[in-house]
This record gives sequence, C-alpha cells and structure tokens, in this order.
Amino acid sequence: MAVKAMDLFEAYEHNKLPMDEGYIVSSFFKPDSSYSIYEVISYSAIKDIYATGNGITFQTNGKKIFILVEPPTYPQKSMEPYCRAQDFLVPLRFSEANIITAKNQSKVMFSKEPQQAMSAFTVVKPEGMDFAFLFYSLPDVFASMEKFFSKTLNREAGVSQNDAVKAAKEISELCEKSLTWPKDDL
Repeated sequence: MAVKAMDLFEAYEHNKLPMDEGYIVSSFFKPDSSYSIYEVISYSAIKDIYATGNGITFQTNGKKIFILVEPPTYPQKSMEPYCRAQDFLVPLRFSEANIITAKNQSKVMFSKEPQQAMSAFTVVKPEGMDFAFLFYSLPDVFASMEKFFSKTLNREAGVSQNDAVKAAKEISELCEKSLTWPKDDL
C-alpha cells in the first residue's frame, strides 16, 4: 500500500518529497488553549528545495489556505484575524473566510479562496505539539485530508465531533476545487 502522508521534515531528510506536486498541512497550536492555526499549501514543479535555519524553503509557486479554530473563550474574537497579535494572526478578514460556529461555540474559519505564494515559500519547522505533514498527490488525497482534519479538529482543536466532520468536509472540498494544478498535456 502506498504511503499517503508523512512528516514533511522526515520526507525531506529521506529524499521522499515529490518534486512534481504535493500538499503540506502545518499546524500551530497555542499552549493552554484550543486556539489553532492550520495552513494547507499545494505546490507544483519544484525548482529547488533547501533547509534553512528554521524550516524548509520551496522554490516554486504555491497556493495556501488558512484555517483558524477559535475557542469560545478567546477574548479578541471581534478583532479581524489579520489584525491580531503575531502568535494569533492569520492573514484573513472575516469577509474572506467561511465561518462555522460549532455546537460548543468554537469557530472554525477558513479561506474562501487560496492565496498565491509566488516563486517561493518556507514551511517553519514545528515545535511542541505543532506538526507539518506532506500529503502525496494520490487519487484519494482529498479524502485522506478530510479524514485527517476531522480527527485533528476534534482532538487537538476541541471542535465537537459532528462540527469537525462538517468543517473537514468543507475544507477538503475547497482544497480539491482550488488547490489542484493543471496537468501539462504534453
């Protein structure tokens, strides 16, 4: 059975990063809170890849979707996500986000449209509970991502199970619709 996903930095160390196309999911969890930030990055046709002091830099174009899980107790919930303190900042306005309010009043916000990363992007090496996974571009990649988000939104971010499943489905559908790359017809 083919490997569907693995730790990004392990894939880099073992030369298992696909150069043609892949999907990277990074998470950033806040200590003592269920406030969570995720980035989903798709890339295609890497020109170069190299380790930097704090991560891995990909020289290629990328498309990013941001996901924010805000607990009901977050004190700055009325502040636009792009205006928040550095550790809580996500480059989104409320008007640019799909917002799901869970039964437990936590909110899952995610980009309506991907942002373009032109020519290069860096994935920061995870610390603590954070992670960076590489999803291989297989026929069931978006189903795998949906299953992954369903679990992590519930277990790590504290979103109720039914709402985590609903959000994961919407996120994976968005990824499938907007993060794929046209194939060259050569």
